[in-house]
Formats: sequence, structure tokens, C-alpha cells
Amino acid sequence: MLARLSSESRFVPVILQLALPSPLRRLFDYLPPQGCNPAQLKPGVRLLVPFGKREMVGVLVNLADNSSVPADKLRPAIALLESQPLLPDSVWRLALWCAQYYQHSLGDTLAWALPSLLRQGEPAQMADQWLWQAAPNARLDDPSLSRAPKQQQALRTLLQHPHGIQHASLARFDLLKATLDSLRAKQLVQLTRQAHQGRTRPSQWLHAPELPLNEEQASALQHLRAGLGRFQPYLLAGVTGSGKTEVYLQLIRQVLEQGQQVLVLIPEINLGPQTLQRFQQRFNARIAMLHSNLTDRERLDAWLKARAGELDIILGTRSALFTPLAKPGLIVVDEEHDASYKQQEGLRYHARDLAVLRARLENTPVLLGSATPSLESLHNAQQGRYALLRLTQRAGNAQPPKLLRLDIKSRPLDAGLSQPLVSSIRDTLAQGQQVLVFLNRRGFAPTLLCHHCGWQAECHRCDARLTLHQRHRQLRCHHCDSQRPIPDACPKCGEADLLPIGVGTERSEERLQRLFPDTPVLRIDRDSTRGKHSMQALFEQINSGKPCILLGTQMLAKGHHFPAVTLVAVLEADGGLFSADFRAAERMAQQIIQVAGRAGRAQRPGKVIIQSQLADHPLLVQLCESGYAAFAEQALAERRHAGLPPFTQMALLRAEANQAALAEQFLQQACDLAEGLNPQHAVELLGPVPAPMAKRGGRHRAQLLLLSEQRAPLHNLLAPWLQQLESLPQGRKVRWSLDVDPIDTY
Repeated sequence: MLARLSSESRFVPVILQLALPSPLRRLFDYLPPQGCNPAQLKPGVRLLVPFGKREMVGVLVNLADNSSVPADKLRPAIALLESQPLLPDSVWRLALWCAQYYQHSLGDTLAWALPSLLRQGEPAQMADQWLWQAAPNARLDDPSLSRAPKQQQALRTLLQHPHGIQHASLARFDLLKATLDSLRAKQLVQLTRQAHQGRTRPSQWLHAPELPLNEEQASALQHLRAGLGRFQPYLLAGVTGSGKTEVYLQLIRQVLEQGQQVLVLIPEINLGPQTLQRFQQRFNARIAMLHSNLTDRERLDAWLKARAGELDIILGTRSALFTPLAKPGLIVVDEEHDASYKQQEGLRYHARDLAVLRARLENTPVLLGSATPSLESLHNAQQGRYALLRLTQRAGNAQPPKLLRLDIKSRPLDAGLSQPLVSSIRDTLAQGQQVLVFLNRRGFAPTLLCHHCGWQAECHRCDARLTLHQRHRQLRCHHCDSQRPIPDACPKCGEADLLPIGVGTERSEERLQRLFPDTPVLRIDRDSTRGKHSMQALFEQINSGKPCILLGTQMLAKGHHFPAVTLVAVLEADGGLFSADFRAAERMAQQIIQVAGRAGRAQRPGKVIIQSQLADHPLLVQLCESGYAAFAEQALAERRHAGLPPFTQMALLRAEANQAALAEQFLQQACDLAEGLNPQHAVELLGPVPAPMAKRGGRHRAQLLLLSEQRAPLHNLLAPWLQQLESLPQGRKVRWSLDVDPIDTY
């Protein structure tokens, strides 16, 4: 109802209820902008509105004929920014559900679903294309180019492309704008504006032939093809190297032939270039990659092309989940177990779980793939919610690697390397093969210790020790990123006997270079790959196939194909065996299996050496001898017995403040309020307690855990509880947040 007549026959204007990008979990009432056509006021359109002393862009959610705000306080919106909703119905409903389930502001949730430029009020239209062309009279022997070889080469490139080169593609042709500007000043090239023209849908989809499938792959593909055109979640659990990607690609080809689009999610940006290259090599399709490293303009253009049906395949990290599609046909979540799919700040959603919901709203299949499926997904498969497809054999003639446990108790270690491991590395390199050394700890050493008095370098802002980074002569906190120079002497006793304790990738790199001076040692971690093209350069050197040692963190463990690697060494495998986090053992097992899967992916067999102080630990023994599936079965049984997810539902209320007492007082008040809303004790409250890292970034942290056997009692408590928390005076003195289905509880 846009308007109505009251009992006094007065005209009552329509009230616009808008979601604004604010942490407040409420809608804001406005009057329509002057001169607005009421027929254009549809849920999902954007409006520019006054908010305090500034202007904001909001999204229309509801139309009402009354407001709790006094009529003289209601302000009109400034402008309607479009006449039709931006989001299709499925993505709109997904955002509404997401805000309700994760107990987050709807305005902030919609902000996550929209590209940055749309949140700023930019029009929802693609940018015009700028085209560089050689001028009709341009010649390479022009006298003005006699002493300008770079300009001459640029002009030669443009002359070779008579239809012009788009400005966005200059880097592909090694052209610099400054060079072209100089040529334009000499009237040798011209820059013209062209309205956006979408690339037509190709008639032939394959650039390269498809690979032959083994019996398991063919069976899985047959099941997946039978499910096209309707909602069905699939869990493709295939051992590393089993050819899951080939199954994806052949299924995607059939979806494309049916005139539909495909959304493929990957866990991290560093997997993007190789994934994009693989898709471009296989398909003659319109493909785009969405991730946070794109410019705002690039992201908006790709978003609009996907919505208009001008893209066939959309690749992206977790935020790409909200990309609108004109003709959705399939959603793929690769490496579905990866914790990177969980957003840890702001809207704390899990992209894997929302992908399943979106597939239901779109009535399309969703394919979750992993060599080490999460226990949540395996549980859903056991309950019949997901169809489970297994690949137990490696593709082609590749054999699974042998997992060997190396007991390093009482063995001397040289920068984390035992003598048997060094010998194996030497033998592998002598055979012309590559070695991968996995150490999930960057820096030179995790601790700097005074050998005289026992002082340790600790962060002043966190309950953590500072990591020594030898190359930059710095001590760094990997939690708050504070940095300070390495002291010349102990600040406590004045002695100069300071020792690095423990091993990081820098220290292992230094030692490996001394042990194998004729072999390149390629360190791959967050510090060594900060450069724009550094990761690509390292992978090109690896893929040359020449003998080398790859040394790195978990960045090496995910989805990479290194055919020449035949030996994988895991330096420290014990971290997850006695952690306070109940998911630590699962993550340890996934990490070991994933990194082990980089070995022996081609014709030569692979071997994995796992160094451990606890080589006879039952979990390690089971993982190495029986595989991940057996480990997961036992882990699920233990979770069921302990009453932990996925057999219970969980939410975590976190609070942090400048004083520990403030955070604990707020959580105690929150606990008391929850008890009042929980008379049947269907929800168990644990805490409040200090967080395992009680101080981080200069703020004191505490938490309250909520557990329930059923989902409904927990969520029935959360909504009214949060309304009470938002009105607590104590809540204004702390920074607090709620995490529904947390993956980190420590």
C-alpha cells in the first residue's frame, strides 16, 4: 500500500523503511523524495538519504503507512538512484536470510552484497570503453620517433592491431599510458570512447580437448549430470590428485551448453591466477575473476556483466557468493573444508553454507569438493542432506604417496631438519626431482631469548611473543603487526647473549641454502610474496621442472599442481595434537593430507616424511596408515560423544575493552540476561571467561559460549537477547560481537 485515507480523510504519505550501512540492527524511516513516481518504489532499489550531517546510500526494504518517528521528524529522501531493484530475488532473499541467521545488521549485510561503487551511489552501469588506435597517417619512420624507441615500439604494436587496443588491456601488450600519451601529443595515436558492447556468447566451448576419465570420475560425472536443473548438494570427496578439477570442468561444459552460468568459489586469492589460467585454457568462454585485489571499477563491471548474463563463468573468493547471475546453472565450492570461507570480521558468514542456501533459492545443484572434507559436510552426507561421491584413486597412472612418520625424539635438529630428512632431500635432488618442505611458521624464529637471564621478547600489546625476522632486523607480532628493532643487549640484564629459539621459514631457508648451495631454495610465505608478480614468478620457476626446494607455509598446501615434486617434508606436525581448540586435530589432519598431496602427482612416485616428537600418537598413526576417511570417522564419533559441532549448535559472544574488568562485566550482564530468556535451559552457557589470548592489540578480551543440541532454541534466544544487549549501558564501554557457528573458539 503506497498511501491510504485515514478516519479523518487525511492523505497519509508512504513511509520508506531503508536499510543503511550501519551496525544498528534496525531500519530507518524516510519520506519519498520529491517528484518520485510511487510505482518505482520497490524493495531493493537504492536511495540517497540525509543521515545526520552527511548523506548515505540506503536500500529500500519495506513500504509502510505509519512510523514510530513523529511526522515532523521524518525527512524526505534526496533521490531515487534506480527504477528497478539491483539484486535478483534469489540474492535478495539470501541477504535477508543471512542477516537474520547471523544476527547482523541488514544494511551492513546488503553492503557486503553490493560492490563498493554501488554503496557510494554510483549508477549501476558499465563504464564506457576507451580504445587506443594508431592515427590514419601514423608511420614508424616518423621523424619525431627517431630518438624515442619505446614510442616507436608502442606504435608498432598499435599498427599490428588495426581495430585498436582497449585501455584496460594495455598491460597485456606491455604498453604504458605515459608512452601513448606522448604519441597522442604527436598526433600519431588517438583515444576514442566506445559505449559498452558485450561479447557475444561463443558457439564452441572448448579450447582444449577434455581428458579421459577413469571409472570413478566417469561415475561421479554421470551422477552430477543427472542432477542438473534442480537443487541438490553434492560432496565430491576425492583423494589429492584424483582429478576432481577435471570432473568440475566437464560438468561445467555441459552447464554452458545448456545456456547457463557457473559460479566457482575458491578459498584464497593466491589460487586465483592458476585457476583462471586452467579455465581459460579449457574454455572458449566469457570468464571473470572476482576478488579484493580488483579495482572498484573492475569489480563493478564484472558484477554488472554477470547480472546481465554477459559472463559464463565467474570465479571468486567468498565475497563472490553474492554475485547476481542472469541464468544460474551450477555453484562449485572448491576446497570446501578451508577455513578461509568463514568471514572473521563484520558479517561473520560462512560462504560454503550460504552457497548451499543460494543453490536452493536458485534451484540449481551445488558441488562441494575436497580431498579432506570438513566434518560438518561429512556429517551432512551421512544424514542424507548431501549426496556423497568418492574418488579413491589418483587420475592417470599416478600412485598415492607413501606417508612415513619420522620420530625425531633424541635426534639433533639443524634449523628443524633431521639428518635422515637431509639425506632424503639430497637423494631426491640428485635424481633431478623437486622437494617441498612444509613449515607453517614464517619469520626466522618464533622467540628471541636471553641465554643469561631467560628474558623473552614479548609484545607489549598482546599476550604473545615477538617473532624474529632476521632479514629486516626486526621483531614482529603476528597478531597486531607491531614492530621494533632487535635489541643489541637484553633489556632486562644488559647481557648481549640473545638467542633465536625455534624455527621459522627464514631460518630453514638459510640452512637449506647452505646445505644445498647449487639448488634454488624458493621460499613461499606471506613475507616473500608481497610483490605484485612475485607469486607468479616463483610458480614459473617451479613449473620449469628443474630441481629445486620449495619451502613454505600453508600457501603451498592448497590446490597447487607441482608435477616434479616427489618428496614432501613436514617439519612440525605436532601442533594440533594438544591444542585447546577442539578443531585443531581436524585442521592438522587436513593440512598434512593436503600438503602430502603435492607429492607424486605425475609419473614418478611420491614420498612424504612427517617429522614428529609424537610419531606414535594414535591420530598420526591412523592418519598415515588408514587415511583421512578413517580419521574423520573417528573424529566424528569423538565429537558426538563430547557434544560438539556438528552435533550441537554454537554461538560465541566476544567482548574486548581497554580494561579486562569492563569486558568481563559486560559478558556477565549478558549471561544474566540470557539466563532470563532460557528458563528451560535448552541453551548451555559457558563463561564468561578470558579469551585464550586474553590481550590482543592492546585490548583485553573475554568470551561467552552458547551451546544447544537443536538450532531452534539457540536462535529463538539470540534475537531478543541481542536487542537487550544493544540497550545495555555497559555495552557502550566495550567492543562486542556475536559469531554464529564460529570456527575459532580460542
